[in-house]
Amino acid sequence: MNSGTSTSKKSRSGDKRDAILAAAALAFNERGVKAASLNEIAASVGLVTSGITYYFRKKEDLAVACFLKSIAEAKILALEAAREVSVEARIVRLLELHLGQAAAIERGDQPALIHFSDVLALAEGPSSSVLEAYVDMFRCVRALLISPVDVVLTRPALNARAHLLLSVLNSLGGWTGRFEVAQYGRIVQHVSGTLLNGIIGSTGQSTPDTEERVTLPAPALASDDVAESFLLAATVMVNNQGYRGASVDKISSALNATKGKFYRHNDTKFDLITACFDRSFALQRHFLDSAELLAGTGAQRLCAASTALVHFQLSERGPLLRVSAFSALPDEQHRLQVFRTMERLIERMSGMLIDGIGDGSVRVQHTALAARVLHTEINAAAELRRWVPEVRAEDVTRLYTRAVLYGLLCDDSSQNN
Repeated sequence: MNSGTSTSKKSRSGDKRDAILAAAALAFNERGVKAASLNEIAASVGLVTSGITYYFRKKEDLAVACFLKSIAEAKILALEAAREVSVEARIVRLLELHLGQAAAIERGDQPALIHFSDVLALAEGPSSSVLEAYVDMFRCVRALLISPVDVVLTRPALNARAHLLLSVLNSLGGWTGRFEVAQYGRIVQHVSGTLLNGIIGSTGQSTPDTEERVTLPAPALASDDVAESFLLAATVMVNNQGYRGASVDKISSALNATKGKFYRHNDTKFDLITACFDRSFALQRHFLDSAELLAGTGAQRLCAASTALVHFQLSERGPLLRVSAFSALPDEQHRLQVFRTMERLIERMSGMLIDGIGDGSVRVQHTALAARVLHTEINAAAELRRWVPEVRAEDVTRLYTRAVLYGLLCDDSSQNN
């Protein structure tokens, strides 16, 4: 066999492997790692299952390869953005690169990449290489926020804000479907403006001190402590391992309960997870309702709602279900129902932004995108302790919430929490 033939075979093998990774990324994004099957992935590229296992022995190996590819691509973009001198320019450049990548995927010029919604579930297994790679990429994103001449942030604040920035980047794929590809440049402009200047920003109408002192009433305690304990355990399990990974055995084990006790309080796992979504949405409505009843500015209402929701995430009664949890639900109709409810809650936040712009307490911006940035910040708080282990409810506003309200580069020295 001559070297040309050998090179050609290697090239074809590499092309097939890349095609499998792209097809797997699409399947995992749509159904979650646990729910997607090798059979459907193989069929989508004209193979039988053995055609995939030739390259990847089992589905978890394929998922690992997808995640490592996606993480490597994200790290490349972060390193490219790091070539800019100022923090502001780095963030704009990073958004440009991510939206440029999204546009290339949308046009079919680049293969699909797996989203990071299931990365934590996979990383908790034997595939620690995924978590190690993700942490390395996280550090590259965090480094973009470090400047020797601007505001000097503490390490906890840097970690919290890097988590916020990365969470927004990871969420962009869910936002772009609302826009023409040709408009992606405007997404960069609007989202970077919100991240750098804050949702409220410096309007001259309000100060952090007044807004952050507003405390909303806590939601009423559940009438059934046992039922609530199952809801909370299931929420944590779904956040970490997705719908498929949150088995009845694992949920029961987390509470030192038997399967018999599980079924005495829950008809099926599906019913329990449905109740988890209902609980999370009800809690979000509670805080939004309470904020909307406040007398004052739109900025005060936004601060009160976002602060209360983030505090709840870190409380003993938290967290809420992560946004990504709905994508792994086995029933498409239920997925659409959950998605619609989530969109309506985001729309309520957009309405609060419009009210604030109207009364002059919130700076003018693209309210639909700003509401998604705010919603992402609240959602990402469920994982904040992974990146800022020392964070407490009493200082989460200073370290984290202020960054979305007043900009990623606002100082973290305020003691008004």
